[in-house]
Amino acid sequence: MKRAILRLAVAFAATASLTLPQLAAHAAGTPTATFSKDSGWGTGYQGKYTITNGGSTTLNGWKVEVDVPSGGSISSAWDTAMTHSGTHYTFANQSYNGTLAPGASTSFGFSGAPESATPTNCTLNGQPCAGGGGGGGGTDTSAPTVPASPQVTGTTSSSISLAWTASTDNVGVTGYRVYEGGTAVADVTGTSATVSGLAASSSHTYTVAARDAAGNESAKSAAVTGKTQASGGGGGTGTYQKIGYYPQWGIYGRNFWMKDLDTNGAASKLTVLNYSFENIDPNNLTCFEATKATSSNPSDPDQGTGAGDQYADYGVSVTADHSVDGVADTWDQKLKGNFNQIKKLKAKHPNLKVLVSLGGWTYSKFFSDVAKTDASRKKFVGSCIDMFIKGNLPVSSDGTGGAGTGAGVFDGFDIDWEWPGSPDGHPGNHYSTADKANFTALLAEFRTELDALGSGRLLTAFTPADQAKISAGWDFSKIFNSLDYANVQGYDFHGSGSDNSWEPNRTGDQANLYTDPNDPYPTHFSVDSTVKLYTGAGVTPKKVLVGIPFYGRGWQQVADGGKSGEWQQANGAAPGDFPEEAGTRGYKNLATNVPGCTVHHNEQSVATYCYTGANGQWWTFDDPWSIGKKTDYIKANGLGGAMIWEMSGDTGTLMSALDGGLR
Repeated sequence: MKRAILRLAVAFAATASLTLPQLAAHAAGTPTATFSKDSGWGTGYQGKYTITNGGSTTLNGWKVEVDVPSGGSISSAWDTAMTHSGTHYTFANQSYNGTLAPGASTSFGFSGAPESATPTNCTLNGQPCAGGGGGGGGTDTSAPTVPASPQVTGTTSSSISLAWTASTDNVGVTGYRVYEGGTAVADVTGTSATVSGLAASSSHTYTVAARDAAGNESAKSAAVTGKTQASGGGGGTGTYQKIGYYPQWGIYGRNFWMKDLDTNGAASKLTVLNYSFENIDPNNLTCFEATKATSSNPSDPDQGTGAGDQYADYGVSVTADHSVDGVADTWDQKLKGNFNQIKKLKAKHPNLKVLVSLGGWTYSKFFSDVAKTDASRKKFVGSCIDMFIKGNLPVSSDGTGGAGTGAGVFDGFDIDWEWPGSPDGHPGNHYSTADKANFTALLAEFRTELDALGSGRLLTAFTPADQAKISAGWDFSKIFNSLDYANVQGYDFHGSGSDNSWEPNRTGDQANLYTDPNDPYPTHFSVDSTVKLYTGAGVTPKKVLVGIPFYGRGWQQVADGGKSGEWQQANGAAPGDFPEEAGTRGYKNLATNVPGCTVHHNEQSVATYCYTGANGQWWTFDDPWSIGKKTDYIKANGLGGAMIWEMSGDTGTLMSALDGGLR
């Protein structure tokens, strides 16, 4: 996998009008949290909670919890640590404002939308906020009765549905909160809920508590346990995972936008979309786009600047014709670009999960450094969650980004370290013999931090086909305790690149299902042999996803034009889609840009190739025929599904074949 870099800059400034704060009276004698609105503009507002210690002893730490009405949201906050589950938001103190002497006060602020959707059901350290304008307060201190008879009413491969008997209250029940352990996973107003985003074949135990308008919460109900069905996905159709990579740089030369995933039907068929790739800041060893790159060359050897593509991520103003919902970005909105289009795509396809993919071939240089110690792992993972899950994006030179701007875009992480413990990665990559253990610990840290945010967060990884790379960096006995799925490399078994440093003189299958007995190379790669490396090591088959290419690899000046089959003499890479990508074409461009390429199917190895004739081109790729064979293999071997690199290579033909085969 490779990535391109391009940066542009556009500057703008925005202003907002202020209105007088709306204050509420404090209740004396206890700690209180009082809401005020500092400004409002119809579509949004800036709010504040002031915590006052009205008690007689020091308050050591505070946590404010509120609910936001349906249709509302809180996008960012300051002077607090904000988390949320659905429309339930939790604000905890920072290290510098958590201790309040009697009579002392502190405050935190946040941005919400729309202006009418101010918080309700406020509690402070589990007690009514007692005067907070965002709910709570009053003299009601009676909690509702405990919800009775919780039961599982249905399951899918990724969700569990629950129901229970209604509670009663002296004033009135306003809602129910579903817990898994001590973590709130759903807030509803009725007596049923569906918890989604769960791993297939996984068990979950839930309790339910009732809440009233004053923020009083009942004791938790009896526990009920459900198990998701086998195989499952986060969306799409069927019971298999279909994970596709979207290249960050697709908006440039490829002219492939998020909208294209909708119009070509892929978004309705995928379960997970991996947005690739984001980089590591080499100075701070964090997930952070430290600088803006200056090169537009996708094969630029300078991979260590720490630069990511802020412009493509959230800076480019997407026009109406490229926008998922047909609405163009405006000059003054903070979140634009691909991130905003991802949110629109998820709104249109609510079962689709989107992960941010870290690393890739070019951006794997500093993984060894961030994984080296417990402290460096915690720092890196915390920064990634802060940036991509909580959405605290760095402000780019055109003014886009900002605290909380990107919240709600991503549902987890895909880790693409190429390759831990191995010298076979991109030139200049850092690696060491300690990478294997450190990588295992890094994945465990990601899993721990994601689970702390509640259920439904996914962690996947792109994993190798080569036994040597597996032995060097992948502890199969441990890493699958952290990973939901492995996106197993099922392609690039053979090929020739733009610098002719990789197999330029002989054609060969890049994604054959079975070993070809005529393969002259010392290592006989195939999808089947790769899968057996995983399952033979004890990896659960349902966690293994077969990688499928939506592109071809080609050679030129092939002896006999390739008529004699695979493994023919050649003279370098064939012209690609772009000058810097010789030897590579998207599947959709093979027919249009390689005219007269005769398609042939190797029934024994299950491989597709085409050739153009005397001293011409020879291409290896997957087509609907080979994809059909591979989906049969996936089902016959009880595997979890398929992964695609990458979505811009197809107009819908291959995705339809994959989706049809995995039903």
